[in-house]
Amino acid sequence: MKKLFYVMLCGFLLNCNQTEPQDCGIQVTFDDDKSMAIRAHFQNYLNNDVAALKTLWSPDLKIYMNSVEAAGVDEISALITMQHENFDNITLSFADDEGGEDLGLWVQTITYPANNDYPETTMSQVWFTWKATGKNSGKELQVPAHIGFQWGDGMIVKEWHNFDPSSMQAEMVLASK
Repeated sequence: MKKLFYVMLCGFLLNCNQTEPQDCGIQVTFDDDKSMAIRAHFQNYLNNDVAALKTLWSPDLKIYMNSVEAAGVDEISALITMQHENFDNITLSFADDEGGEDLGLWVQTITYPANNDYPETTMSQVWFTWKATGKNSGKELQVPAHIGFQWGDGMIVKEWHNFDPSSMQAEMVLASK
């Protein structure tokens, strides 16, 4: 993961004017208000507090979970409830493969300048490994994940979830039997 981050960072830097990086117009932050709001948002997820999660979601939220078809607030709320019904000890971790400190989540917020007809956009990106124990199988699952959040009017208006849900789905199938 660390290497992926450095490759992405190098790509951003190479696209900027190297003598005056501010000409690039891209701002990457790690401890800004939006990054901190995302960290709190994930704590609400861990606490299974769907009502608190909804305070950051736009009512018109569009979530793309490994798909080009969008889900909304009701669908993600039901999924979160199902996860907590079917899994114990849910944690989120981001640590260097070589035993570095576990950060819980890797969160960064990026503001991209307007480009052609696309307005200035602020995105928060999160990387982590979702870990939990299936209540029915007793198996420990580890699922690497990346989620991108697009901001609008101080709320999350779009999310892109990228992870392999197959092990989670297998546990939920066990629960339904």
